[in-house]
Amino acid sequence: MNLLRYALLPLRAPMVLLLFGVSAYLGSRWSHTLDPQIFGNGLYRHLLLSVECLQALVVVVVCTIPDILMHQLSTMMAYSRVVSLVGTLLLVITGGLYLLHLSVFSSVLILASSILLVRLDLVRADMVLPRSITIFVLAVVVLLGISLGWWLAMNRHL
Repeated sequence: MNLLRYALLPLRAPMVLLLFGVSAYLGSRWSHTLDPQIFGNGLYRHLLLSVECLQALVVVVVCTIPDILMHQLSTMMAYSRVVSLVGTLLLVITGGLYLLHLSVFSSVLILASSILLVRLDLVRADMVLPRSITIFVLAVVVLLGISLGWWLAMNRHL
């Protein structure tokens, strides 16, 4: 019965399909920003896709476990002034780099909003999974969507 429950997940929580669509769109958009005449079709282009996928995985993890992450971060920052200073500088520098490239920042915000909507939809559908399984499932959905969008964009250019 549990297998049927998880097989009907897209029907019970339609925001999963929205997350897949958003991921496919972002994958397509990321491939368009990498002009083949500038970046070529080789290793450098795939390395940039890997960095974008890593960024997407970080967004999935941060949006799936915000309470644990914030508790651990605040505990470490309260424990040591050095950790507090390094943590604050890291957050400010990372935030500043994202604000310098607003298209990257908008992609992160769109993906994070979609993931949070999926989590709310899963709670509404009474499908609360352990965090590790939730991270794995959402990461698979996001990476499959990005791969599909990337593949569709690459085949359109050929």
